[in-house]
Amino acid sequence: MLKKQHPVKVKLVTDVWGIWRTLKEARRNVLSIIPKLATLQPIVSGKTAWVQWHMVMDPDALQHILRDKLDDYPKSDVTKNLLEPAIGDSLFIAEGAHWRWQRRAAAPVFSPRNIANLAPIMSASADAACARLGDGSARVDMFDEMVKTTFDVISDVTFSGSDSIDSDQVHIAIEKYIDQVARVSLFDVVGVPSWVPRPNRLFQPNALKQTKAIADEAVKDRANRGPRDVPDLLDLLMAGEDPKTNRTMNAAELRDNLLTFIVAGHETTALTLGWALYLCAFDESVQEKLYAEASKVLNGRTANADDCQTLTYTRQVINETLRLYPPAAFISRTAQKDDMLCDRKVSPKDTVMIPIYALHRHHQLWDDPDAFDPDRFGEGAKHSRFAFLPFGDGPRVCIGSQFAIMEAQIILATLVSRYKFERIAGVDPDPVMVVTLRPEGGVQLKVTKR
Repeated sequence: MLKKQHPVKVKLVTDVWGIWRTLKEARRNVLSIIPKLATLQPIVSGKTAWVQWHMVMDPDALQHILRDKLDDYPKSDVTKNLLEPAIGDSLFIAEGAHWRWQRRAAAPVFSPRNIANLAPIMSASADAACARLGDGSARVDMFDEMVKTTFDVISDVTFSGSDSIDSDQVHIAIEKYIDQVARVSLFDVVGVPSWVPRPNRLFQPNALKQTKAIADEAVKDRANRGPRDVPDLLDLLMAGEDPKTNRTMNAAELRDNLLTFIVAGHETTALTLGWALYLCAFDESVQEKLYAEASKVLNGRTANADDCQTLTYTRQVINETLRLYPPAAFISRTAQKDDMLCDRKVSPKDTVMIPIYALHRHHQLWDDPDAFDPDRFGEGAKHSRFAFLPFGDGPRVCIGSQFAIMEAQIILATLVSRYKFERIAGVDPDPVMVVTLRPEGGVQLKVTKR
């Protein structure tokens, strides 16, 4: 019997590396430092210089870290050092009481009703993507197309009606920041205290400063003009109030959380869609099943919020894409207290890593884990809750997860109902993670109008 072909994957470590090679590989692709043992064992521990670390893949232990003992495992200093210059002490970075009140204030922003109100923007962006594709082409970078599409969405749901915002400038600034600053430093690898400056982060790129200024201007402009008839994300954030303290966000907090939603809210969905289209091209039978569902439900029109409950196979494809290529594929925490994980001692200041990429491909948790099989998420299929963490879990589960899923369903179903996507020999994407898991080289596909 022939072994089933697998889509592209990261080559994991099978031998012992020194610090210099670890740094070199981590700066190019964080996932390339994960040992293959992480897909076979519940926990892998080691020491780099004077940093003790543990990679945890056991669902019960992950529940302990992410839900039961949340305050004992705050986000690591490495994570904060990478992202704080861009998004400040926002909802994504903050800890403890400062995080809790922001979460309570922002929660209504992503209520089902508010998300549904924003869905027409997602549908319009799906139409705009189809207009750009036209009659198709022999070669299109569909990841680049999805970045444009999802940035159209996030621009319209955050900066709608603001003449002073150049969305392209914001997008370029974010890209420059990730390329220039948001890479692992040798100091991170060997555990140098976070107060020691990292050479590659001493100076903020001018583009980042300009982006913060743009966001500040947007907040100021909206405060002067008042909310729109159909409130967008910025309106909802400005109206958000902590029900326990009645506290609202000040201008700096609004800016930082607005930038958080822009950074997290467009690229993660673009990545999901780009990888999903690669997988549809990889497995034509899945694409045809997806096309059959989209054709039946949509009958030639653009998908909308009401369709999402019916587009069940589309959701399965999205979930399987998130399993194989989770945008946030590697997260880390810093232990604050003595603890036990998988019968292994954890001490204060130990780095506790959650390699979600390895978790989602773990041989004890998934059958043929490197295979693309949307039926894993079909009706009646079961998996451990903490074995599938594309949005995290526990109190800090991604606040925008339902927004992202609806957006991905609307865009993917609309595209597949109108176009066929095929692989181009020799140009499969390479899964590379710096901050998010990107398809290096793009998702180059042949696109044909149906």
